Amino acid sequence: MPTVHDWINNPLGVVDGLFAQSNSSPDWEKKVVEYFKEKLKLNDAHTWVPSLNDVPLHYLKPNSLVKFRCMVQDMFDPEFFMGVYETNDPTSNSKQVKCGKYKDITEGGQVDFNSRNMVTSERQTFYCVPIPGESQWVKESYAGSSQARVVPSTSYVPNRHKRSYEEDDEMDTQPQQMKDVSQGAQSSAESHGNTEPKRQETEAPNHNSSPSHCTSSLDLNFPLPGEKGPACLVKVYEDWDSFKLNDMLEVFGILSVDPALSVIADEREASSLLDPTEGMETVEEQRVHSPPASLVPRLHMLYAQPLVHNNPLLPSSASENNGDHLNSALGELPSVRAELLTYFTHVLMGDSLAAEYLILHLISNVYTRRDVLPLGKFTLNLSGCPHSSPYTEHLYKVIQQLVPSSYRLSMSLHNMNNQKMVPRKDYTANRLVSGTLQLANNTSLFLDETQLEQGQLDATGVRNITALGNLISWQKVDYDFNYHQMEFPCNINVLIASEGRSLLPSDCQVHLRPTLNPPNLEEYLSAVQVAQVPSQLSKYRVYLSVARALNYTISDEITKIESNSSSPNPPGADLLGRCE
Repeated sequence: MPTVHDWINNPLGVVDGLFAQSNSSPDWEKKVVEYFKEKLKLNDAHTWVPSLNDVPLHYLKPNSLVKFRCMVQDMFDPEFFMGVYETNDPTSNSKQVKCGKYKDITEGGQVDFNSRNMVTSERQTFYCVPIPGESQWVKESYAGSSQARVVPSTSYVPNRHKRSYEEDDEMDTQPQQMKDVSQGAQSSAESHGNTEPKRQETEAPNHNSSPSHCTSSLDLNFPLPGEKGPACLVKVYEDWDSFKLNDMLEVFGILSVDPALSVIADEREASSLLDPTEGMETVEEQRVHSPPASLVPRLHMLYAQPLVHNNPLLPSSASENNGDHLNSALGELPSVRAELLTYFTHVLMGDSLAAEYLILHLISNVYTRRDVLPLGKFTLNLSGCPHSSPYTEHLYKVIQQLVPSSYRLSMSLHNMNNQKMVPRKDYTANRLVSGTLQLANNTSLFLDETQLEQGQLDATGVRNITALGNLISWQKVDYDFNYHQMEFPCNINVLIASEGRSLLPSDCQVHLRPTLNPPNLEEYLSAVQVAQVPSQLSKYRVYLSVARALNYTISDEITKIESNSSSPNPPGADLLGRCE
């Protein structure tokens, strides 16, 4: 059996070995998945696997096991591929049955398409991007816990004719290409058409270099502006119906970056231009669905773990049972909450009541839905924020330091009238064009209404304001599919910072009443942030994630108070006097 390192460095060797032992038994595919699941269950084994989030692509070995922490941004049409195929070596006139699963390129001579041993299989393709708005402390923590040992791949050499992430996405990683492509390589078709959604795998041309396909501009379709990191085409072989759009996943799979994929995409595009009947796809669709592998690698999924959250300080899944860690966190909750309240009180310039409501907002969570009503959401409008100072920027930085994912949307007139917030379907390219509101669950959305100046909202601005209102009220975003809208539920914490009462709806408005008047507000806020040592920040981060995920019950007494809240002077009115 493979050594402890072979399953990471050469996972296809494991796959081929189990396939060879199968004697045509269909159970071999399950054995492959179980093999890697068992390996990843070893103590800290998942930290041995290099991550696409942390490691530049040219440092990763082709066809090795890698992982990717991501969000499902789009789902393409299913595709056919050669699950089992037979090759013919003309020199020795010998035939060999091979496995085509977890691969884009066939190997070992000419494929016999008339072989009785050929098995056509089906797989799904997800377009995945890094989790939108993921905080820098999260990325650094994940990268710091990695035990993967990687060096620049000797199979790659720099290709200066290709765009790098620095050029296409401002990311400092140089795309690479393989030195050689084996003779007679074949590739599975990665194209998906509107009229022909499933394609048959075809034979790749014999080329030794990749053309300048990727020199054209490539939109990686990140939801948030300024995002960095690789996008990835994830090939899914089983249970793809269990995944949904916008799911957060940690995918473990086999990396495929063969430049022959770009060669095939270029030749398919050229042939369709010469003869429109040659391909049923548009040129735009070919570019989107078959991007250069040096910029958008393929990842053949072996196993994917749904992420309940992306806080690296806690177990990544609810099914994980790290009892000692969680029990310790639960025991410290009351004291950590008191310290966090003091911190927020300083940040809010002495307003302890506003600090209480800010904590309640950050731990709020949509725990269920009753008909169309999302229960558990708590959108907070913090009014009284000064317009003439960078106060809201500092307040957002404080929140960004504590939550795993966040985004500050400056509600300037220009942004409202020009920013694309609602995702829309592009039928020409057959893809979902992302928007600002395509966010993963548990993201903190900070709406800075102090930036809104006088002026006229155009049609786009009105649509954006309507979309934000629907998000706040119903925790849903209606994606634009041209002929209809499709509702996508979400679970996003929305904090609105404004001077007066917000023009957007909210569950609670608290007017900021400072008791401190520092001579230099910016220096004061910076000093408050610097005073928090890293260990204290970690406690706050654990507290907010744990408190948000905890199950809770509401007593009959509190339920009666809530049912009487419509009376002129409900119980607790003294506490809620500033909450409108």
